[in-house]
Amino acid sequence: MSGGSERVNRRGPFPVKLRLLEVLRVTQLTPQMLRVTLGGPELEGFTTPGADDHVKVFFAEPGAKKPNMPVVGPHGLSMPEGLTKPASRDYTPRRFDPKAGELDIDFVLHGEGPACQWAANTKPGDFLGIGGPRSTHDVADDFDWYLLAGDQSALPAIARRLEELPAGKRAFAFIEVSDASEEQRIDSRADLKLTWLHRGSAEAGTTKHLEEALRAWTQPPGEGFVFVAGEATSLKPIREHLVGERGLNKDWMRVTGYWKRGAAEHHDSKG
Repeated sequence: MSGGSERVNRRGPFPVKLRLLEVLRVTQLTPQMLRVTLGGPELEGFTTPGADDHVKVFFAEPGAKKPNMPVVGPHGLSMPEGLTKPASRDYTPRRFDPKAGELDIDFVLHGEGPACQWAANTKPGDFLGIGGPRSTHDVADDFDWYLLAGDQSALPAIARRLEELPAGKRAFAFIEVSDASEEQRIDSRADLKLTWLHRGSAEAGTTKHLEEALRAWTQPPGEGFVFVAGEATSLKPIREHLVGERGLNKDWMRVTGYWKRGAAEHHDSKG
């Protein structure tokens, strides 16, 4: 097999496209995870090639059915006169079915932020705005193994990657959740070893369960792709271990801070 970063290749930025989508279904996956299925005519033309793509999600104000949507201009996004800017966050497209005209986005229900409040109260007939994806990462399917790790915020991206892997590929996944009630069934054709890590009463982003699990992980021979995502501060020692101590190829690695304790919005990606 050939080396080089071309086996994990970023494409983009793509032109900005905003969509106003209708809530079709709301499904409680676990006590802390809610799936919102979206559809509508504006979903036409939507694409999400990569398992860890992210879209910008725009929320309606409490009590409103539709969010105020920005408009795309020559200098980026702006709000029409008289409209307030909507709250927005980045989320992973968990499932996209162009034939059915459906897009799933999974929400972790924790805290009092606008995303949690909207998801906890939404119902069919409400609307959600989305923009993007603005870019994607193409990951080759010829690696010898795949290592995927993260907290509950990364569960949608990890599960999607595992579902999309070809049959027979070796895959190792470590996912931190609060307890066994938050574990989800993940169907994968890969030769998968999935380990759930329980943080118990500890706050998300405060434990070292992922770091300790990855340090204890027995690395198989061959070349592998690594994806780790979660609370940004906790990822630094993990990346240092994988690159500095294990000597893994940073070009074949995606370490992404999906959120940061104390910050309302955060999304940071490092190869």
